[in-house]
Amino acid sequence: MKQLMLGNEAVARGLYEAGCSVISSYPGTPSTEITEYASKYDDMYSEWAPNEKVAMEVAIGASIGGKRSFCAMKHVGLNVAADPLFTVAYSGVNGGMVIAVADDPGMHSSQNEQDSRHYAIASKVPMLEPSDSSECLAFTKLAFEISERFDTPVILRLSTRIAHSQSLIETADRIVPMQKEYIKNPAKYVMMPAMAKARHVVVEKRTLDLVEYAETSTVNKVIMNNSKIGIITSGTSYQYAREALGDEASYLKLGMVNPLPIKLIQDFASKVEKLYVIEELDDIFETHCKKIGLNVVGKDIFPVIGEFSQNLIAQKMGAAINDTLSLEETIPVRPPVMCAGCPHRGMFYTLSKNKVMVSGDIGCYTLGAQAPLQSIDTTICMGASISGLHGFNKAMGEKGEKSSVAVIGDSTFMHSGITGLANIAYNNSNSTVIILDNSITGMTGHQQNPTTGYNIKGEPATKISLEKLCEAVGINRVTVVDPYDLKRCDEVVKEELAAEEPSVIIARRPCALLKSVKHKPALHVVNDSCKGCKSCMKIGCPAISIRDKKAVIDKTLCVGCGLCQSLCAFSAIHEGEEA
Repeated sequence: MKQLMLGNEAVARGLYEAGCSVISSYPGTPSTEITEYASKYDDMYSEWAPNEKVAMEVAIGASIGGKRSFCAMKHVGLNVAADPLFTVAYSGVNGGMVIAVADDPGMHSSQNEQDSRHYAIASKVPMLEPSDSSECLAFTKLAFEISERFDTPVILRLSTRIAHSQSLIETADRIVPMQKEYIKNPAKYVMMPAMAKARHVVVEKRTLDLVEYAETSTVNKVIMNNSKIGIITSGTSYQYAREALGDEASYLKLGMVNPLPIKLIQDFASKVEKLYVIEELDDIFETHCKKIGLNVVGKDIFPVIGEFSQNLIAQKMGAAINDTLSLEETIPVRPPVMCAGCPHRGMFYTLSKNKVMVSGDIGCYTLGAQAPLQSIDTTICMGASISGLHGFNKAMGEKGEKSSVAVIGDSTFMHSGITGLANIAYNNSNSTVIILDNSITGMTGHQQNPTTGYNIKGEPATKISLEKLCEAVGINRVTVVDPYDLKRCDEVVKEELAAEEPSVIIARRPCALLKSVKHKPALHVVNDSCKGCKSCMKIGCPAISIRDKKAVIDKTLCVGCGLCQSLCAFSAIHEGEEA
């Protein structure tokens, strides 16, 4: 039956139809929906792991146990999982194993723009790249076949546009292969030097076999049209090129982007007058073409930064650019802000007020760097806030310790913050860590994590106590505050910065967008009492604006959190109906 599906949903469908049995992932835009959709198929076990490394190791274990397994992550998550990736490339699989990684050209929701094809090359693992939802489904199933045929994990590479675009797919029945027998085999699965040296030989032989497969497999497609222009491309770039150039060019669409074929590319090149390589981000295909002696046009006209588009390709290749409509009026910018009622706002206001240096982390609280709060000084990667603060304080000494903190969300703390806190306790820096516990993984769309007490299906699960966990790694001073209580937040931050030992503050209040959170009625401003001092604007709440020199509260946004009331010296903000 044909259906319209998101790319991520089609991958989940492919997992189901391929008979995948075990799925473990960590949420990360734009890959999150794969596992959310997969969790709706009760025939497959699925879970949120604490981080991407754990997720991949779970998939490896399930594969060794003889079942088809899967893990998904965004591109930076593959950095976290790189350690097991490089070794499972040596050990190989038993049941098929597929790893989905979603790149984010244009950095819509990421801290960098890395090209995951480098990981496939470096780890010597085959990588497939679909160009629409139909291929998302088909390539997922094919990836399991390649995995088992060549004894290797297979990476399925997505991009934001493919993951979040819809196109038609045709579903099929689920076929579950028989579970493979687990046979004890230390030479294959124990990667100590003597065994690993032997497995490296296997990996190199496998790569040559995969190149032969890529030469003739239908996963790579040649579409011959006009022979004046030949284009080598893949993924979403193929869709852009087809729309920009249509039948005015011929195409070699690479579905397997590692390893790359040689004869197929040379044969295609021999049939066209001028050869172009169109690929987002780095010059992987272009470099390969030049290594095999081909003269191609690539990054000398196409950028290495950002997303491509139909019009960009048309412009760079001198083709007609489609007419577009534009609005001449100036449209107000809409920078991302923390939501009305966000529990992080109170703590960031406190830190900004006390002029504290803040070592930040990855999550929606990164928005604390925006005006007017401007609280965050640094953001590097998941978990770096805590270990970075430790290093900062070792460099700055007491001056740093008395005026700096780390902030990290509950999910990120479980992902990779715990080890940083253990380092603070073990290596004795007088550092203050603030865990912003909003009881959910917020920025990726409300996924459960080990501190929420629920699993991926919303069923009750073990709830890890942040207080006890911090105490267990050696932190004696652990204080819980309500971030809506500005007075208490201010007291606690000052107390812990003054303390002569490491400490943790847990700022705990559920995300304002959780369905389980009951909000108070919207507040309103008494016009005659408002002096237009703009003190209420200092918290950066999107529900408050200034009109005719008076504060105004948008009732459709306000959740009655009361933070603005705490800042109004003239008692102009009231609960209840306006008089």
